[in-house]
Amino acid sequence: MNAVKTNNWDEANQQYLSAALSRVRNALEQHIARMRDDHGDQEEKQQALEERIPAMPAPAALTRLCAAFGLSPFERDILLLCAGIELDSTFAALCATAQGRQWNAHNDILPGYTNISYPTFSLALAALPHAHWDALTPDAPLRRWRLITVSPGSALTLSPLRIDERVLHYLVGVSHLDERLAALVVPLSTTGDLVPSHNMLVERLVAAWSPLADPAVCLSLAERDKVSFMPVVQLCGEDAPGKYAIAAAACATLGLKLFLLPADALPATPGEIEVLSRLWERETALSGNVLLLDCDELDMADAARTNSVSRLLQQMDSPLIVTSRERHRLSQQRPHPVITFDVHKPSTSEQCTLWQNALNTVNLNGHIEALVSQFNFSASSVRDASAEVLRTDQRIFSPADDQDPTREGPQNALGILLWDACRFQARPALDDLALRIESSARWDELVLPEAQRQILREIAAHVRQRATVYETWGFSAKGTRGLGISALFAGASGTGKTMAAEVLAYELRLDLYRIDLSSVVSKYIGETEKNLRRVFDAAEEGGAILLFDEADALFGKRGEVKDSHDRYANIEVSYLLQRMEAYRGLAILTTNLKNALDTAFLRRIRFVVQFPFPDAAQRAEIWRHIFPQLTPTEGMDINKLARLNVAGGNIRNIALNAAFLAADAHEPVRMAHLLHAANTEYAKLEKSLTEAEIGGWA
Repeated sequence: MNAVKTNNWDEANQQYLSAALSRVRNALEQHIARMRDDHGDQEEKQQALEERIPAMPAPAALTRLCAAFGLSPFERDILLLCAGIELDSTFAALCATAQGRQWNAHNDILPGYTNISYPTFSLALAALPHAHWDALTPDAPLRRWRLITVSPGSALTLSPLRIDERVLHYLVGVSHLDERLAALVVPLSTTGDLVPSHNMLVERLVAAWSPLADPAVCLSLAERDKVSFMPVVQLCGEDAPGKYAIAAAACATLGLKLFLLPADALPATPGEIEVLSRLWERETALSGNVLLLDCDELDMADAARTNSVSRLLQQMDSPLIVTSRERHRLSQQRPHPVITFDVHKPSTSEQCTLWQNALNTVNLNGHIEALVSQFNFSASSVRDASAEVLRTDQRIFSPADDQDPTREGPQNALGILLWDACRFQARPALDDLALRIESSARWDELVLPEAQRQILREIAAHVRQRATVYETWGFSAKGTRGLGISALFAGASGTGKTMAAEVLAYELRLDLYRIDLSSVVSKYIGETEKNLRRVFDAAEEGGAILLFDEADALFGKRGEVKDSHDRYANIEVSYLLQRMEAYRGLAILTTNLKNALDTAFLRRIRFVVQFPFPDAAQRAEIWRHIFPQLTPTEGMDINKLARLNVAGGNIRNIALNAAFLAADAHEPVRMAHLLHAANTEYAKLEKSLTEAEIGGWA
């Protein structure tokens, strides 16, 4: 009787699997019957199995698995024999009977036989039809693809066989990722609409992988000759979320599932790499999965890790996507074709559209153009920052910030909210690499000659108007070299270099990060460039102001190249200047010794600001602004204080120390406290106060 057709695949799959197991069970029973000189045949069981095929809405899991791995009927029955032990309680008894009792005419047990209640190759060869020995070899599908495992035993044919758990679940219609892979990979899915430039890359990737749209090619290792010509796709660029989104969208179009494997999660030994490769190829055949190998953070100097990546690329023969910041010659590591797509962050117009779509309920009042000119966000960053703005129903900063006439940038509540949401979104990447300085200094606190103040105002103008000049007026079309805004602040310690950077950061409403170059420079070849790359890459999105302190640690007069270390030292300097020239934000170098810098390097820096030692009038101006309005003072003589021949940084130290002395004595700050503090500061500088400086104080 024909089986009743059903649209419930799970139910039909269970019925089909039960019929298949029944046929194998019948084979065991027939084998036992032959041992007892009984008779029987499988024709009825086989007919019942075949009658179920037309009733299924889609091929059964067993049918798909046999097609995917090219199993012969004998190999299929071995797999079912192992599955029967897990799914049918009668199989263990049948295996024990078939292997543990050798029947003779008198129904006696022959000496030397024991009960074996598990499947073995010996049992399969004896009981199952169409037996062939090469099904037992390591290169045959059952063992090559880990469909079954062979436990240790006294002989290959007598060793226990067990179906792999992932394969067992697949046969019964339950789809899940192999737990050995689940610990390494993460599923990736589409995250929203892509910008047009990224959609074009999706279309190109889909076209390159068009054969994978055919499930027969994707799921069948028997069709591996077609998949072998499927190119490896390399996605390069700094926009990691964009690369993920492009890969996920292309796989979704092809009906495939994408999983992310970070390169640093790869096992180290060749044997473990080989197992990972086989398991993933099996997973691809079972579920149509695609692997994305993330090499964005791969350190090419890490030989062990790069070797693991190379081994995986050489061994894995399934659709593969590799992401990296820069192009790598993967064709040397993999025998199949490689195509490379450069993934850039959304263009200026695309970012504007992203903001408008994400904030369509907000009256933007022209703020988007200002955001896009400063913050180079990926689509995911725009969505995250927009979500933060939409969640916020009150202003983050006080109204006083909005009314500060000395401050540039957004001048209303919505503008501040949007701007600061972008700043906060860009912070996490840099906070782990550099020290963020909270900027509160204003122009009236910065005491400098007018010439230097004018250069600082020009720097601020360049940062504010970079989008207008480069994009709207077309200067960027002339070439990307030299579009970064770089400055060198030179002067003795305490003359106001860091404060000037704070003033610029406050005026432009940008984050200021201090990077100590003495800690970035490494004696190991290549490490300095790696450290600098991490800083610039993290800063690019938010356009923060980067303050590279102690430039003398890296810059110096170039001398004759005598060894490899001299050559690499020049390479490190060139790399820093190259990144500064391309950086979309403001990068500032500070030095105490301008004359020690090579003039060839100075020519590549756009602004040079010399911070002079303050004269008496400038020191008096510094003293007038050094104490906050809330600090109680009494008898303060600015003219006498200005006679102290120290820089602004030392003046601040003296004022702060005097304030602590006065607070401890429960008194207002007086000249006596300042005299005591001045003595302490001069002792630190290994100097002595002169009569000209402190005469008439007491």
